[in-house]
Amino acid sequence: MSIIIGIDVGGSTTKIVGFEGDKLFEPFLVAANDPLASLYGAFGRFTAVNNIPLNEIKKIYITGAGSSYIDQSIYGLPTERVEEFDATGRGGLYMSGLDEAIVVSMGTGTAVVYAKKGERCEHLGGTGIGGGTLIGLAKRMINMSDAESISELANGGDLANVDLLIKDISRSDIKTLEATATASNFGNLSEFATNSDIALGLLNMIFETVGVIAVFSARLKGITNIVLTGNISVIPQARERFDILEKMFGVKFIIPQQAAYATVVGAALTAKENKI
Repeated sequence: MSIIIGIDVGGSTTKIVGFEGDKLFEPFLVAANDPLASLYGAFGRFTAVNNIPLNEIKKIYITGAGSSYIDQSIYGLPTERVEEFDATGRGGLYMSGLDEAIVVSMGTGTAVVYAKKGERCEHLGGTGIGGGTLIGLAKRMINMSDAESISELANGGDLANVDLLIKDISRSDIKTLEATATASNFGNLSEFATNSDIALGLLNMIFETVGVIAVFSARLKGITNIVLTGNISVIPQARERFDILEKMFGVKFIIPQQAAYATVVGAALTAKENKI
């Protein structure tokens, strides 16, 4: 058995995955309060759960902002750092089955990458709006700091109590903008808004911001496929919000199965690119 390991040390989580040939081991994550501790904790748990002895691991590929703290091999195994944007683009294409796409990584912040099979990925930009924004604002506004709990709370929310819509400022649609499109996030925050309303408003603001940036990037490259990855891409409200943006802008937002693990999968896939 010859196994390739990928590890993504992010701002809030560390993710790990493995390949044995084309077989993908089930990925998982641990909290990343400390990059070194979370990396070794994830590695130990992964190898134990999958009964993988160290001598059967051929190489480890690490990526993510936290990987900069790793300046030596892991347990004496061959270890290589992978540029995060390449890993994101490569993982996004693999998980979506596409040959070309805009790949958006929604983690603590958001990165936008242009990926084309066989070519080096291009980082187009990004925004500080992301999962960190959600947690920080929710902690202050509704006294919650768990994304899953925020999502559950948002199920009972009403955006009419939070956002200013086109219909609030115009008697008719404005060209390509429907009456229900957002004119201003939190621009109509009612004093009677509930925590559920605010939770939904936060999710909507983040998804709309990321979505519009992704649309601009897709237009720049003349394509319509946008692959959404990262921790907050799997929040249930994401699909609903991005469906609305699809219709508005004529693009296709794709959220692959296990989208949260695209970057770490892309890191491990470096082995295939290097043909080791």
